[in-house]
Amino acid sequence: MEADYVIVGSGSAGSALAHRLSEDGRHSVIVIEYGGTDVGPFIQMPAALSFPMNMGIYDWGLSTEPEPHLGGRVLATPRGKVLGGSSSINGMVYVRGHARDFDHWKEEGAAGWGFADVLPYFKRMENAEGGEPGWRGTDGPMNVRRGPMKNPLYKAFIEAGGQAGFELTDDYNGAKQEGFGAMEQTIHKGRRWSAANAYLRPALKRKNVNLVSGLARRVVIENHRATGVEIEARGQIQVVKARREVILAASSINSPKLLMLSGIGPATHLSGHGIETVADRPGVGANLQDHLELYIQQESRQPITLYSKLNLFSKALIGAEWLFLKSGLGTSNHFEAAGFVRSRAGVDYPDIQYHFLPVAIRYDGKAAAPTHGFQAHVGPMRSKSRGSVTLRSGDPREKPVIRFNYMSHEDDWRDFRHAIRLTREIFAQPAFDPFRGAEISPGAHVESDAALDAHIREHVESAYHPCGTCRMGRADDAMSVVDPECRVIGVDGLRVADSSIFPRITNGNLNAPSIMVGEKAADHILGRTPLPPSNQEPWINPRWEVADR
Repeated sequence: MEADYVIVGSGSAGSALAHRLSEDGRHSVIVIEYGGTDVGPFIQMPAALSFPMNMGIYDWGLSTEPEPHLGGRVLATPRGKVLGGSSSINGMVYVRGHARDFDHWKEEGAAGWGFADVLPYFKRMENAEGGEPGWRGTDGPMNVRRGPMKNPLYKAFIEAGGQAGFELTDDYNGAKQEGFGAMEQTIHKGRRWSAANAYLRPALKRKNVNLVSGLARRVVIENHRATGVEIEARGQIQVVKARREVILAASSINSPKLLMLSGIGPATHLSGHGIETVADRPGVGANLQDHLELYIQQESRQPITLYSKLNLFSKALIGAEWLFLKSGLGTSNHFEAAGFVRSRAGVDYPDIQYHFLPVAIRYDGKAAAPTHGFQAHVGPMRSKSRGSVTLRSGDPREKPVIRFNYMSHEDDWRDFRHAIRLTREIFAQPAFDPFRGAEISPGAHVESDAALDAHIREHVESAYHPCGTCRMGRADDAMSVVDPECRVIGVDGLRVADSSIFPRITNGNLNAPSIMVGEKAADHILGRTPLPPSNQEPWINPRWEVADR
């Protein structure tokens, strides 16, 4: 129960850290994970993605407090409690984020995290099939592929984007993110390619890496230095000792919770729960951000959607083909077409994301429209609303208080109304003429600003991209939690490396940038010179100042 480096969490960043910190054989690593095995069809079969995030065995079962701007609704906040963390229960969509996102991090005080600095790490981690040459990695652990796009509705969606006057892109993870094109997936040989499959399994084959099962209760800090992690395992409380450093990679919900339980956070909040303050950091748990999305659903006049596959018999056939042959509809997440567009003139890079799906169904699989249909998941990428994660009590077993404060900024309503109307415009293009039936949701009668706002309030869902609660920034910034080398400010031997350190949310799904954080943090921890910055220039729409397309 002692190692050079102790990592809390085996998720996107934690698995990458375990792999990189141990690969030269000079250092020992212990990974603490509360969840169990990721072996089993519900996780490994891509098409079964709606199951694991609704299963208590794989998910922490977290939810928000009643959200005041969404009529008091309580929204689920799934986080992976399993090997691979949330990369084992997510939608397997691979988006790096836009170059400008990382340049913004740098401007916010995260020196060394601009696009030029992070691009080499994205390339190091990837093995991208069919990506733009020179922009993509081809021999990294993270296998990334395009979907087979056999359903004609995928091509119709991309074509419709072009017909509406928007850009097309051959690789949104290459030089040009803006536009409509094929979506990338973390799927390999028919299986979910989680961080556990990519990084942790190979690392665990090494003698210097061990996995310890237990609930992390707090970081043990002596004389302002982290010396280990107190865990509860099989009813016993033990300490896993760290000779060099403790690294929290426990998610944007659990990393700030652990810091606060360890005495690092807003002093008044900690003392209110009887916790002695080690470092008064008001930024711990603040700056919580997420993406919200709506499903814009349309009936299909042709019976070509996945609706015909939702019966038990078809599901059994798909499952059997996947189990025995690793082929067929079970091998895709069915997010195979995407769009990244700008909401208006004066916005210099995309702030709206589309996922397209050839069936009308909720992401959690609970409610399917009773007919053939298709849908676009759409949402603004840079909400101005900010929330927080705070302690409910000093008991490590208690769930934290999660308040996203969704839609608390007036601009979010304007942006969402625009996203709905824009989606209708895309579905109205000639490419959809052979397929388009009536609008299922919101429904053609929902037109006015007030009606759209009411629909948003009632139906908007989280895209499950929480981040920002241990913000990275300058060491002299009171709201920074970690410095640009991921070191917790005010405590030695302790770092945070996961999506909680994002100063601002990136415009896309968070698995890829979270893994990148693990990759880059490993070099900082080992004292290595970071990879040389890239001089590649991303594509920015020359018309950005005058038009949205």
